[in-house]
Amino acid sequence: MIQAVDLHAAGEPGRVIVGGVLDVPGGSMFDKMCWLREHADDLRLRMLREPRGYPAANCNLILPPTRPDADAGYVIMEQVEYPGMSGTNTICVVTTLLETGMVTMTEPVTELTLEAPAGLIRIRADCVGGKVRGVTFRNVPAFATYLDAAIEVPQLGTLSVDVAYGGMFYVIADAGPLGFRLTPDEGRDIVRVSEMIKAAAAEQLPVSHPDQPGFGGITIAQLAGSPHDPNNHGRNVVTVSTGKLDWDRPSTWTGIIDRSPCGTGTCARMAVLHAKGRLGLNEDFRHEGILGTVFTGRLVEETTIGDRGAVIPTLTGRAWITGFASYVVDPEDPYPDGFTVGDIW
Repeated sequence: MIQAVDLHAAGEPGRVIVGGVLDVPGGSMFDKMCWLREHADDLRLRMLREPRGYPAANCNLILPPTRPDADAGYVIMEQVEYPGMSGTNTICVVTTLLETGMVTMTEPVTELTLEAPAGLIRIRADCVGGKVRGVTFRNVPAFATYLDAAIEVPQLGTLSVDVAYGGMFYVIADAGPLGFRLTPDEGRDIVRVSEMIKAAAAEQLPVSHPDQPGFGGITIAQLAGSPHDPNNHGRNVVTVSTGKLDWDRPSTWTGIIDRSPCGTGTCARMAVLHAKGRLGLNEDFRHEGILGTVFTGRLVEETTIGDRGAVIPTLTGRAWITGFASYVVDPEDPYPDGFTVGDIW
């Protein structure tokens, strides 16, 4: 039996496994992530595919940290990959740890450190009345790898895109020239176009993390546009893949829109804006998602990763618990690892 807490951060679901899974081998959280990917991927499939999951779902496994300065560790599981870092999932993990008492809450501010596969994540949680009212995390360094790079996308032609790392490698394209206002009614077309751009960029723009070669390749796409609310600074839609694109089979262009403004996607966009001289240090960057919910990012420090200039971002958001559940697999269940169907996957 697996015990889990279900939450959403600014609309994006983030399930957190809090019991039923023992610690796994590995000298670091990155090693533990690799072990799960190679030897126990059935856990990810079971929790994210139907009938226990659905395409928009994400899942996190809380584990004992390997670093003495960390309060807890966690491995992030998504539909087609194990990201090194995820903003919404981090916010959900912090909210779970504090609101369930797994880590002691101190009001009005609780400070803690989490160990993600990408590294240590410093956290400040604003807490009132036993509730987490806001989570601010200091992310791993973000950096741009390509600025205004031209790629050829079948059916779309030549596009200018940016590529940046914010915890995952994002290809970022302007939404306006593609005809998008980034509204919910455009969802189907946003997914199709984003998946095409991601696949083309992954083929034409190779990337690898200088310090962690295990993190490489563009795995996610972001369409960036102007805010709908004048109090904000930008709007984006990130598409998470739920299948592998086949250019000869349009039905395989499947993905799901991040319901939130996307934490690591916001960090990646801020890194691009900084590299282009359009966002300085210690300036708030209020970023809308497709629902109009907002994450507030800020670049607090310049640094280097390998021979690249990089920035240290912080990001603030909030999560809400939606349920508590115990998951089981009947030994006669014909779908112990779940299934996908082409109507929504």
